Amino acid sequence: MSTDNTLIKNSDVKTLEEGLRLFETLGMPARDLAPRTRKEYKNDIEDLRNFLTRWRVDRLDQIGLSQLESYQAEMDNRGYKSSTRRRKTLAIKVFFKFLYRQKITQIDIASQLIPPAATRDEPRWLSKEEYERLLRACSHNPRDAAIIELFLQTGMRLSELSRLTLNDIELPKRIDKDPDNVGIVRVRRKGGKNETIPLNYKACRALKTWLGTRPSVSTPALFVSKFKRSLSNRAIQYVIENYLKEAKIVGASVHTLRDTTATHHAMRGTDAKTIQETLGHASLKTTELYISMAKNTQRKALQDNAL
Repeated sequence: MSTDNTLIKNSDVKTLEEGLRLFETLGMPARDLAPRTRKEYKNDIEDLRNFLTRWRVDRLDQIGLSQLESYQAEMDNRGYKSSTRRRKTLAIKVFFKFLYRQKITQIDIASQLIPPAATRDEPRWLSKEEYERLLRACSHNPRDAAIIELFLQTGMRLSELSRLTLNDIELPKRIDKDPDNVGIVRVRRKGGKNETIPLNYKACRALKTWLGTRPSVSTPALFVSKFKRSLSNRAIQYVIENYLKEAKIVGASVHTLRDTTATHHAMRGTDAKTIQETLGHASLKTTELYISMAKNTQRKALQDNAL
């Protein structure tokens, strides 16, 4: 695959490889895709290209629905999970829709390609006892305690937290439980949308402690390493994974903290709209899943702890 990122003319695009080059230089930036999503899209389309090459299919005018469905069958034969096959199929649909809109193809080749149905496993979330163990495990480290507290109190995504800068945080002069004394954090959501999330007293307290010990460095990143560089997504994952292991919490990940926020707020009666806006759920249906889980937990507790 060529690494030349020179923008090629639409009229020059004849092959799948050339189409991908144009998608990388024009389509992805226009959609303001996150770096990880761009990498996944590129890998997914390249995998399709490699599959079709084995059948001597290279030109876009050689590709039809039957070839794309053969690739779906190939993914099934490889034993890919339904979620992986769905993600790859959706990437293919986005790619070919882009080519059609650019008038490179006369039809949207993948318009009738059907993705596997989405599977929704019940999210893993931490019990109160578990997240308290996690907080105790990191309590000696102001930076890590602030990271974990921020995850738990806001439910933000890993990519949102890793992008935070000092300018994104505003703490109140007095930190207490008074609802008029909340802080704020500005996050960049999926698709580049900027939103403001309130910071409760626990998040503010942890952030104030960290900011009091944060080294003076040139980077504006909120969280920095001992080498005075901003923490990457992977570095933050590594931090969380180590504390989960130390706290003897199994089957959990960084995303578990987000699910924990949503589930506990639902159990404690926070309204669905507030949960949706705080976590940045695109659909209220996602939020309703956590509410349903909270009700199931409540019913089980009433049964198990009957007086």
